[in-house]
Amino acid sequence: MPNIVIVGTQWGDEGKGKIVDLLTEKADMVVRFQGGNNAGHTLVVGGNQFIFHLIPSGILYENTKCLIGNGVVVDPEVLLDEIDDLNRSGLKVDSDRLSLSDKAHVIMPYHKAIDMAREVAKGSSKIGTTGRGIGPCYEDKAARIGIRVIDLTDPKILEKKIRNNLKEKNFYLTRFLNAEPLDWRPMLEKYLQMADKLYPYISDVSLELDQALKEDKIILFEGAQGTHLDVDHGTYPFVTSSITVAGNASAGSGTGPGSLGHILGIVKAYTTRVGAGPFVTELTDEVGDYIQEKGNEFGATTGRRRRCGWLDLVVVSDSCRINGLNSLAITKLDVLTGLDSLKICVGYRLDNEEVNHRPASLTQLSRCTPVYMEIPGWHEDISGVNSMDHLPSNARVYLEAIEDITGIPISMISVGPGREQTVIVRDPYES
Repeated sequence: MPNIVIVGTQWGDEGKGKIVDLLTEKADMVVRFQGGNNAGHTLVVGGNQFIFHLIPSGILYENTKCLIGNGVVVDPEVLLDEIDDLNRSGLKVDSDRLSLSDKAHVIMPYHKAIDMAREVAKGSSKIGTTGRGIGPCYEDKAARIGIRVIDLTDPKILEKKIRNNLKEKNFYLTRFLNAEPLDWRPMLEKYLQMADKLYPYISDVSLELDQALKEDKIILFEGAQGTHLDVDHGTYPFVTSSITVAGNASAGSGTGPGSLGHILGIVKAYTTRVGAGPFVTELTDEVGDYIQEKGNEFGATTGRRRRCGWLDLVVVSDSCRINGLNSLAITKLDVLTGLDSLKICVGYRLDNEEVNHRPASLTQLSRCTPVYMEIPGWHEDISGVNSMDHLPSNARVYLEAIEDITGIPISMISVGPGREQTVIVRDPYES
């Protein structure tokens, strides 16, 4: 069985958490390789809802080891809260079940303060960040002044780094952003207290994964956000601060690229995005409202209403190429039930010319209009369907169009939020 990398093909919120949860049943390890607690994966299991921000969704399987890789930026308070919440729910989370990379970078209070103050200063030009300090933490990582998880275990090093960083951060906060300065003393005390609780989980994740590979164990690599939020390949600057594409599964976890295996792209049956940024197929009419309400499209992390639109296969096709996808998992197909007619964007019209890729220039992208193919909808309830053959004919036409246009086969179809509401067309582990 191959290892599997799971990535989003749109702007995040594709339903990756549910697919990770399903595939974890056959996995020995699940490793998160990028992002921070700006991501949220929502799962419904046995009628109970679980929302994860840092811990891989595979934690719901008691025989699976979950790992947070070096490519993730970690807010210790959020991580400890997640651990406590899971323990209270009856799911034991200890060091045998969860590892935290000693090389992962730590989100500090000054990162969050800068994140929020910048958005206020930008006013109507704001990017739409979650304010969790993700971007500023990645900035410090690149600037080589970041605090890593391993630093939490050395009080002298931690104090030195916090005090040095605050000299610059407080100057920036007060003199440029007109915000309040921060005191290093309570910050150090709080982080040392959290370090004591996190200590048992700290590990060299790269070594753990290497040993697992030598033992032929199956590893699931869990991405966060989506391809078009990638800091290089997304709709820059309306992107996240990490590399979200499949190639980063290797760098963000400490494994060689030869270990990645099957690349599975998650595609929501329509398109959504949270926050600002270009959105060619956005619907601002009653159809958009219908999709938003039926799909319960609110951000798992922020609670913000998601912008909704028709499925954009220009965006998805770009993701197929960038990630080297082997198959697609279609989620939330059931949300489209009840619409008389459906549209799929198969190209963009830019200044009287049709293009089949997303322009890098946001100026050009703002001039793009969608080229649609129209497909009749369906009204039959598909929430209990368990095979492709039992789907309404128009739903099958919709799915076949996705395969034909992207050139990538569909392996899984989600027809509802529950684990059991999933049609397996072909097993990614066998592909």
